[in-house]
Amino acid sequence: MVMSFQFPAYFTAIFIITRVMSIMKISKPLDVHHKDIRAVDLATKLSVDPSAIESASRDFGGIVKAEPEAVLHPSAPQDIAALIKFSYSSSVPFGIAAKGHGHSVRGQAMAENGVVVDMRSMANNRRNGTGIRVSIDRLYADVGGEQLWIDVLNATLEYGVAPVSWTDYLYLTVGGTLSNAGISGQTFRYGPQISNVLEMDVITGKADFLTCSPRMNSELFYAVLGGLGQFGIITRARIPLQPAPKGVKWVRLLYDDFSSFTKDQELLISKNGRKDKSALDYLEGSLLMDQGSPDNWRSSFFPHKDHPKIISLITKHGIIYCLEIVKHYDDRTKHTVDKGMKQVLQGLNYMPGFMFGKDVGYEEFLNRVRSGELKLKSQGLWDVPHPWLNLFIPKSQISDFNNGVFRGIVLERNITTGPVLVYPMNRQKWDDRMSAVIPDEEIFYTVGFLHSSGFDTWEAFEDQNKDIMRFCNKTGILVKQYLPHYSTKEEWVHHFGSKWKVFQHRKYQFDPRMLLSPGQRIFNNN
Repeated sequence: MVMSFQFPAYFTAIFIITRVMSIMKISKPLDVHHKDIRAVDLATKLSVDPSAIESASRDFGGIVKAEPEAVLHPSAPQDIAALIKFSYSSSVPFGIAAKGHGHSVRGQAMAENGVVVDMRSMANNRRNGTGIRVSIDRLYADVGGEQLWIDVLNATLEYGVAPVSWTDYLYLTVGGTLSNAGISGQTFRYGPQISNVLEMDVITGKADFLTCSPRMNSELFYAVLGGLGQFGIITRARIPLQPAPKGVKWVRLLYDDFSSFTKDQELLISKNGRKDKSALDYLEGSLLMDQGSPDNWRSSFFPHKDHPKIISLITKHGIIYCLEIVKHYDDRTKHTVDKGMKQVLQGLNYMPGFMFGKDVGYEEFLNRVRSGELKLKSQGLWDVPHPWLNLFIPKSQISDFNNGVFRGIVLERNITTGPVLVYPMNRQKWDDRMSAVIPDEEIFYTVGFLHSSGFDTWEAFEDQNKDIMRFCNKTGILVKQYLPHYSTKEEWVHHFGSKWKVFQHRKYQFDPRMLLSPGQRIFNNN
């Protein structure tokens, strides 16, 4: 079963193309020498091919389906600006959604009865697009919003440099993650990816093509970062770089006590200065439960010979908590990294005998999810429904969440098979001027239920997600959704809280006709 959002079909794909041309005053037959050659060119890039429509109507979540009337395959940002201008100038505007690698899970990058912009069409068009341009002397990279982070990594490593903030999965577009936040185990120290942007080129909902930064068009800059695609489409981002390490010391520690697990995490993230050599470079936590191998699709880590004793622990306790930490090293520090990690581990309260470690290359570590993806694809288990739930929980309430959700709802239902993440972040590493919403406490946890399901079983996971949200509401846990999805204005107002008025004002300022990212269902939820 697939949910489908229904809206009136105001126009057909042919009408869109005809209207695009008529707005630009292009008459038939088309004249390739016409002064409005850009519009002629744009019309040829609007596809109504059934395969393009089908692809644009689905996403990684596999739960929502919403068909657009057409798909734009731009060769340059100017194509996107032209499309937005057409809709903005129309008496009956149509919705426009930018789609990168299609990794949204609730139809956020869809545009029912509108136009989906296939951002990846620009990925290899270096002549007309940004591509990836590394400035080694100034330590930044100018990156097209359509580029994948894995390609950013590979391009910057050629110069011995790299960004500092990542997501766990690198086959996501730059524009996509910056429209949300972009989080991973580096966030506690370096902040989310949105805190690591120097400037951007953005096409607004009024078709204005603007460069923005903290000092230039700053209102747009802060609106777009974490703005869920509501204010503009990112076509270029300038990302700061630093010298890249050669390898990582990668350690996992097991806990049977949640309090010890969280106290150790909070202790470790208290050292978070960018230049603090004693600080960790990465920290995440997860749950190990009685659902098969201790390893999961995100990475294979534990030695096979230790699986039986780990499984025995899980059987005994129901849940084992896994703390995952990393320290980088280069040629200069590779002989001292073991000593540094040993100092980090001193005083931690993990279970004796349950510390596991290995050394891997920096690129291999960052791209650790890829091998699991390829394995699942080979088994036909990647393109399945993903009823994910991602949350931010205040530090003061994470113990209540553990008791009521992890050891309550999750264990009782006993259906959770995918990774469940739980790790802390420092609020000071986020910029409150940006649109992203996080809890008010200085330390808060991200919790991610990264479910995979069958096509006929995803509703059971969705029911569990609803139970979790009801529990939080009933017990007063001040939860915020990451990658949020709501169906009513009242829910969105509650989500944004004190930021709602600013968010709404920015929408009227930069997208007054409510064209962009209709799949988020923030301003078009009735």
